[in-house]
Amino acid sequence: QVQLVESGGGLVQPGGSLRLACEASASISSFNAMGWYRQVPGEVREIIATISSAGTTNYVDSVKGRFTISRDNAKNTVYLQMNSLKPEDTAVYYCNAEAWSRYYWGQGTQVTVSS
Repeated sequence: QVQLVESGGGLVQPGGSLRLACEASASISSFNAMGWYRQVPGEVREIIATISSAGTTNYVDSVKGRFTISRDNAKNTVYLQMNSLKPEDTAVYYCNAEAWSRYYWGQGTQVTVSS
């Protein structure tokens, strides 16, 4: 069983930045991939960024050039650096891990972009 704990959410003004962190209870170097999703109440959870075990990254178009996903295997942590935040980025952000043919989720962290 893998546990994922997100941190770093909060309230930020439009144009501001936040860095989310997701710490895993197991060695992430053995995971196939990790990613960040977000969900607005009443809407489907949306994948926004992924990073493979080889370090290959992918982003949804709406965050390209603004968000960066990275991983620190020594700390078993994946990060999401979010810059130039917009009100439409407001959501609960979830960390996801694909490992041993299973998917694991964190509890989510709220990000609110508002003036």
